[in-house]
Amino acid sequence: MPGTNLTREEAQQRAQLLAVESYGIELDLSGAQEGGTYRSVTTVRFDVRAENGAESFIDLVAPAVHEVTLNGDSLDPAEVFADSRIALPGLLQGRNILRVVADCAYTNTGEGLHRFVDPVDDQAYLYTQFEVPDARRVFASFEQPDLKATFQFTVRAPEGWTVISNSPTPEPQDNVWEFEPTPRISTYITALIVGPYHSVHSVYEKDGQSVPLGIYCRPSLAEYLDSDAIFEVTRQGFEWFQEKFDYAYPFKKYDQLFVPEFNAGAMENAGAVTIRDQYVYRSKVTDAAYETRAETILHELAHMWFGDLVTMEWWNDLWLNESFATYTSIACQAAHPESRWPHSWTTFANSMKTWAYRQDQLPSTHPIMAEINDLDDVLVNFDGITYAKGASVLKQLVAYVGEDEFFSGVQAYFKAHAYGNTRLSDLLGALETTSGRDLKSWSKAWLETAGINVLRPEIETDGNGVVTSFSIRQEAPALPAGAKGEPTLRPHRIAVGLYELDADSGKLVRDVGVPPAEGWGRIELDVDGELTAVPQLVGRRRPAVILLNDDDLSYAKVRLDEQSLAFVTEHLGDFESSLPRALCWASAWDMTRDAQLAARDYLSLVLSGIGKESDIGVVQSLQRQVKLAIDLYADPAAREALLARWTDATLAHLRAAAPGSDHQLAWARAFAATARTPEQLDVLDALLDGSQTIEGLVVDTELRWAFVQRLAAVGRFDEAEIAGEYDRDRTAAGERHAATARAARPTEEAKAEAWASVVDSDKLPNAVQEAVIGGFVQTDQREVLAPYADRYFEVVKDIWESRSHEMAQQIAVGLYPMVQVSQETLDKTDAWLASAEPNAALRRLVSESRAGVERALRAQRADAAAGE
Repeated sequence: MPGTNLTREEAQQRAQLLAVESYGIELDLSGAQEGGTYRSVTTVRFDVRAENGAESFIDLVAPAVHEVTLNGDSLDPAEVFADSRIALPGLLQGRNILRVVADCAYTNTGEGLHRFVDPVDDQAYLYTQFEVPDARRVFASFEQPDLKATFQFTVRAPEGWTVISNSPTPEPQDNVWEFEPTPRISTYITALIVGPYHSVHSVYEKDGQSVPLGIYCRPSLAEYLDSDAIFEVTRQGFEWFQEKFDYAYPFKKYDQLFVPEFNAGAMENAGAVTIRDQYVYRSKVTDAAYETRAETILHELAHMWFGDLVTMEWWNDLWLNESFATYTSIACQAAHPESRWPHSWTTFANSMKTWAYRQDQLPSTHPIMAEINDLDDVLVNFDGITYAKGASVLKQLVAYVGEDEFFSGVQAYFKAHAYGNTRLSDLLGALETTSGRDLKSWSKAWLETAGINVLRPEIETDGNGVVTSFSIRQEAPALPAGAKGEPTLRPHRIAVGLYELDADSGKLVRDVGVPPAEGWGRIELDVDGELTAVPQLVGRRRPAVILLNDDDLSYAKVRLDEQSLAFVTEHLGDFESSLPRALCWASAWDMTRDAQLAARDYLSLVLSGIGKESDIGVVQSLQRQVKLAIDLYADPAAREALLARWTDATLAHLRAAAPGSDHQLAWARAFAATARTPEQLDVLDALLDGSQTIEGLVVDTELRWAFVQRLAAVGRFDEAEIAGEYDRDRTAAGERHAATARAARPTEEAKAEAWASVVDSDKLPNAVQEAVIGGFVQTDQREVLAPYADRYFEVVKDIWESRSHEMAQQIAVGLYPMVQVSQETLDKTDAWLASAEPNAALRRLVSESRAGVERALRAQRADAAAGE
């Protein structure tokens, strides 16, 4: 029985047999305020290439199917509808017409047609989320990306509501909204957003082009909607992408809809992008949050071309969709002359690259071009390889072929394949034509193999400090146990940065004392094979710091030579540019995770340099990483002392930070995450009730909740205080924060209540379930959480088999006993993996969590050794 799965082989067979012309979809959502189910009527026109009598199937997930009519003949739903499929026997050669009448269900999982009731106005708000296979939850569909068609939606909605879809919004007639057909697109990027949403409208105009722009959110968030800033980023994206792609925006309008309880960051529905409404900031956030939001906006806009206009044939090229959107969004932020974030490659190195390196060292690591045999495979493949490593390797490809040549190839690709489907080879062929480079061996090394290379400098100098020999050694470490494939050396296009301490400014800079035209401070070259000589450095005075992969052109772990490492340890905060600082910080974090740098030494390094770090995104990453290092990677015997040292530092930085600055807010949050002594907790309490203030620090709604959650986690606050805070913030966000605080309480009763609400019941909406899990797991509550390790393994397989994918994955990953860093946890995991016979997707998620515990054990041993 197929269940809800679909194999690649089945999709290929169906694509060979069928060509889909159009869908007409009628939905009666007039009862959406009450919920339950709704009537869905789908009429599909499609052509069959085989002789009369061929068979196929269409996809549908629905509580009830009332009518199935194929070419005028009525089929018995009881006979043809099973699992997630409607069988289509006796097809005609040429044109076929199918009509399906079904009752489909509203969801609270963020899949299909999600329904949310805002506690502020008690109104229901709907939106669809179809990627990967969930259009079939709303209408009968051939659910695979290469069966494109036009889609014409007709929707009945309650009085006073708005309906938004891929096509321009029509004037309703008697509460019925009849949209014009879309261009030819895939099922997964169709969309409907329905409810009494607030909206702001504008237009993008340039050189005679005029594209209507809309921004939507719930009315309860309207006062916080900074639409001017969102439109500004959107216009920059339109301008930059259309120039670089040499192809006009391919749809008739562009709406961005901030929707509640969204599982991902955003979704690239054609002309109707949905975005998580946490990006409408209710309280002060740092500039790093605005930069992240802007990258998300640009990422989805880039998808209008790469993904929507031209779409992958099958999900094995999902990486190319996501990597291209990530790479071009960061490039736009870095290059657009009016961008607020020209340092975006620093953020990329600091966040996306770190994600990629972590994912690529798990037993589930896989080639960028993954083998996707079915839908179960792709559902767990929205990972750090698909997004971050892929984008890193695209950046390397741009360096390898040249930026102008890269975008020339992209332009040819869009023109050749508009409104069609492609494979990776179509893009690489276009790039080979424009660049003259043979990309077959490059593709094999970079896209078809897993793992990370390590680059190390090998340097010799004479007694006067003059370089007599310089080479770059490339290593291909063994892949993690259980990973498929072999270690691979790859071709790297990298820069080598040469840094000196400038006596006047005290900053580490390139090109000191030598005109930049002579290239003293930077050498760009190809690294290939095990050892690559760099003769350009021979005969030159050795600089203070030699940094491989400067400018972060390639994807590799980088190690510093002994002299550079010693200098950087003393001067990491002194790099004039943010990118080399981020690369060195990332290298130090990577060494900590690899048990090559003790957690206590990482803490010392951060404390010595973080005060000089101007990039707020880097500061916030360092704060998270230090806390994680102490909680999981430090010797348990030293943990409390290290936590005390870190917490003292967070409070000192909070008091010293410039009033009202982003750094002050970041330190307030870092302090709230770790405050532990009675005196420190008194500070949180006093800041909450206003009896103590810190100049410039506004303890607003979101910061209040951070304080409340910490005070609940240490047992200072209980139900009365949490309920009192919720009374101040009776919103959807307040409900989630209160759920986190309740689950965070350090009592057996609180943990049992939280566990039961997630595991024993399936009633929680996706966002509330996520909030409860986030509160339940507290790194300083190992003892009270210990019994739940066995309970996890008792229930996780049943959860996986009975819940929707998103809900099950939250539980499988979020409730794994990762805070119990012990051999016992590894043994329990191994016993479960050996006996439970989980499917491949669940096995992967549990194995990844196990790898985190194994890594933490190694790091704890290294930290203990450093303390001897």
